[in-house]
Amino acid sequence: MSAALVIDTLCKSFPTEREEVQAVVDVSLEVAAGEFVALRGPSGCGKSTLLMMAGGLLEPTSGSVEVNGTDLYSLDQNGRALFRAKNIGFVFQQFHLIPYLDVRDNILSASLATGNSDEGRVDELLEHFGLTARARHVPAALSTGEKQRAAMARALFNNPKLILADEPTGNLDRDNAETLLEQLSAFTGDGGAVLLVTHDTRVEERANRTVEISEGRLVI
Repeated sequence: MSAALVIDTLCKSFPTEREEVQAVVDVSLEVAAGEFVALRGPSGCGKSTLLMMAGGLLEPTSGSVEVNGTDLYSLDQNGRALFRAKNIGFVFQQFHLIPYLDVRDNILSASLATGNSDEGRVDELLEHFGLTARARHVPAALSTGEKQRAAMARALFNNPKLILADEPTGNLDRDNAETLLEQLSAFTGDGGAVLLVTHDTRVEERANRTVEISEGRLVI
């Protein structure tokens, strides 16, 4: 299997008044196409920082990130944003749906960076996630499970090769969490790659493997 994500000796530090805080230290990790990897560790250990760097959202202090063979941080900011929109889907615990847009337009918002406003693709995703009847509802009118399904549909709109997820089951009950994990498993079954930050043991049961991070370093 080819590697969808290659993280090589990644480091991130944040300066403070007293000292420089090392959030991520020399992390190297590969996620293959078709692989579901869970990343676990205690709060404040660097999981979310690592995920943000893996997605091109936070520039590392040193090291590199490749997605499908492209070095994210060799691209300028605009190039990285376009590449990210086309190749990476994000799913978050708090959903990050746009509150004043309905479900249809929230999904379609994934096209803003690419210009690919494919209404047929929106219809396909609405049907797939059981949201057709909720298409014109704003997020405040949705259940928690519906919000997460809408967020997942938006993440899939551009047919990404990689999904990065930060505690996506954290606000979900058992049934909705299982539904989300089934969706992520189906994505990897179709050749996509998933890196998911979690504290949830249900995720580890679904993942192909689990990687642990502690104090910014991978635990071998």
